[in-house]
Amino acid sequence: MENEKDKLHVVMFPWLAMGHIIPFFHLSKCLAQRGHRVTFISTPRNIERVVNEVPSDLAHLLHIVCFQLPKVENLPDDAESSMDIPYQKAQFLKIAFDLLEIPLTNYLESSSNPKPDWIVYDYASHWLPQIAGKLGVSRAFFSLFTAATMSFYGPPCALLNDERSIAEDYTVVPKWIPFETKVVYRLHEIKKNFEAPADESGTSDGARFGASIDASDVILFRNCVEFESEWFSLVSELYQKPIISIGVLPPSVVVEFDSDDTSWLGIKNWLDKHNQDSVVYVALGTEATLNQVELNELALGLEKCGLPFVWVLRDQPKHNQEDSCIQLPDGYEDRVKNRGVIYRGWVPQTKILSHSSVGGFLTHCGWNSVIEALCFGRVLIMFPVLNDQGLNTRLLQEKGVGVEIPRNEKDGFFTSDSVAEAVKFGVVSEEGEWLRANARQMSCLFGDRKRNEQLIDDCVGYFMENRISKSNSSIG
Repeated sequence: MENEKDKLHVVMFPWLAMGHIIPFFHLSKCLAQRGHRVTFISTPRNIERVVNEVPSDLAHLLHIVCFQLPKVENLPDDAESSMDIPYQKAQFLKIAFDLLEIPLTNYLESSSNPKPDWIVYDYASHWLPQIAGKLGVSRAFFSLFTAATMSFYGPPCALLNDERSIAEDYTVVPKWIPFETKVVYRLHEIKKNFEAPADESGTSDGARFGASIDASDVILFRNCVEFESEWFSLVSELYQKPIISIGVLPPSVVVEFDSDDTSWLGIKNWLDKHNQDSVVYVALGTEATLNQVELNELALGLEKCGLPFVWVLRDQPKHNQEDSCIQLPDGYEDRVKNRGVIYRGWVPQTKILSHSSVGGFLTHCGWNSVIEALCFGRVLIMFPVLNDQGLNTRLLQEKGVGVEIPRNEKDGFFTSDSVAEAVKFGVVSEEGEWLRANARQMSCLFGDRKRNEQLIDDCVGYFMENRISKSNSSIG
């Protein structure tokens, strides 16, 4: 029988967004596969969406704990994730999330539950590191953002003091970045962050990030140092904390949630009929929303590009009456039916991206989607909408793995012609071959299963050696 001292107990507590919950659960499975006990905590709907069921061989190690999300004013009763609401209501979801502090504290303090060695937490639970410290539990902040993004956001002191107060402040390189870079926001991208009720939850996102970083014992990044080495060096200097790359958690080992083999067979049969590297896959994630003009231009651009495409078009959360009327142009689906298919709802994205007929990915540049694309060497046609997506786009431009759809920097306006031209440039033009070659090369890094497994092993080794943190008695 293995010595219990050789095993860890890790509590995982992600923010209420699919792009956070899925990688947190993936890391949970990776730890359990190595024989460690993991307690994964979230809310009922999110657990139903992502967890599905724990693999039978891990059931004795991977424990699911479900907390009801408290009801708050201005938040729909069934909203438990950022995908359930328009981005303008994100602060109300954070109010509900903050109310989980008491049940989570009670759970951690209960003598009937085994004490964890580590708590792995997200940016939104800025109050959790202090609780963990009082209980003598080591604290790991799991960043699902790139080192470039986190460097751009700045050191904890800048975040806690909210040094940037207007949208324009985010469109220039901050003073703490010592090298030339184009990793900044366009004005239309960052303005959306300022459209939500300002700090309705009482704590700004900057303060959440700052406190979560400042009170951590170590910061985990879901990326490879080799991809953005200059940014990893900088973020280490800015944080003055141990920084660990856990790799990208390659999607080839992710069990897709709500998977349906019959739905995949229909998509696969369609893809099988097309030539290698000829199809454009289009998906803008679970949170990005388009207005009617944007939807029209994107749709017409895909029609004009002349390439076959698979477009995943999800129902958007409604912010006002106008949102409920947003729909594709009249007759559009009939016009494109011979070379384009449109799916509404969930599809097995990693399976689609892995198919040999897919030549490019028109994406919002959420980091999860980028990882999935680069694991399979797919060139990116980049259409950032909100959150960190603009910063990811600039980073990916600097790495030469995609082309951005041109937009007006102030209001984000774009045309169907610009969509068609960007798609053709990235997927089929001779001038864009260098981008495709770079993207294919990235599959050797992002898709290297052995290398990514070793990075998880290294993280576990660090957790084992530092489970009784010297900083447990003092926060910060």
